[in-house]
Amino acid sequence: MSGKQEGVNIESLSAQQLTAVKQQLDEEVEHLTASYTQLAAAQAKFKECLRIVQTGSSSFDDNKDILVPLTNSLYVKGKLSNPDRVIVDVGTGFYVEKDTKSATDFYDAKVKELGANIQNLEAIVQGKTNNLRVVEEVLRQKVLAQGAGPASAQV
Repeated sequence: MSGKQEGVNIESLSAQQLTAVKQQLDEEVEHLTASYTQLAAAQAKFKECLRIVQTGSSSFDDNKDILVPLTNSLYVKGKLSNPDRVIVDVGTGFYVEKDTKSATDFYDAKVKELGANIQNLEAIVQGKTNNLRVVEEVLRQKVLAQGAGPASAQV
């Protein structure tokens, strides 16, 4: 394959082929929208981590009790041994101890990276949605033309 994509004139497709294209575009838009939602949720989590690292470490002292999350709904009481060092989840279950400046830089980079990915995905979703509208319009015109054709032949 050459890597070039040739366009197909959708007006030359039958109603059945247009229906199949519409269904495929619907599925792609649905999948991309779900991916967008997941990226936005991940970005929100990283923003929350960034906020906590930026404001949290300065508000803690060595004697203050904190709640440590074990799961989304289970917390245990604990104390910070060093408020200037944090444990950062770097992905796939790996955790690294970092100073607050390094952790801030890490989370800030993640937020920016996800922001760029979200923007790219928005453009893709918008393009697919526009393609879907065009296919739906051509399909509607074909169905109307097919419906009008036999009726005018009977007159």
